[in-house]
Amino acid sequence: QVQLVESGGGLVQAGGSLRLSCAASGGTFGYYAMGWFRQAPGKEREFVGGIRWSGGGTYYADSVKGRFTISRDNAKNMVYLQMNSLKPEDTAVYYCAAQLGGDGSSSSLHAYGYWGQGTQVTVSS
Repeated sequence: QVQLVESGGGLVQAGGSLRLSCAASGGTFGYYAMGWFRQAPGKEREFVGGIRWSGGGTYYADSVKGRFTISRDNAKNMVYLQMNSLKPEDTAVYYCAAQLGGDGSSSSLHAYGYWGQGTQVTVSS
């Protein structure tokens, strides 16, 4: 059983940067691929990107490719989402999620068995 807690959200101006963190506990973190999702008001939760258990592969939605970077530190049980060149349309609650047995490339919510509570990111224009 993995527990996930996100942090690092906040208010930032368009063009700015934020780094989100996700702390994992309660399981063997290195067994899990990790994903980041986001949900804007009135919209469905969508895949942002994911990372293999080893950190050796990352996957991104087209909307964030080239601006966002996912990394992980298995020694610290942490996964990160570095967000650069933020746009107002990036405003959403951001969630990290854990996937046992996968590679983090799946955009399906059902592929991830564990979820954090989310952290709000607001990008002002």
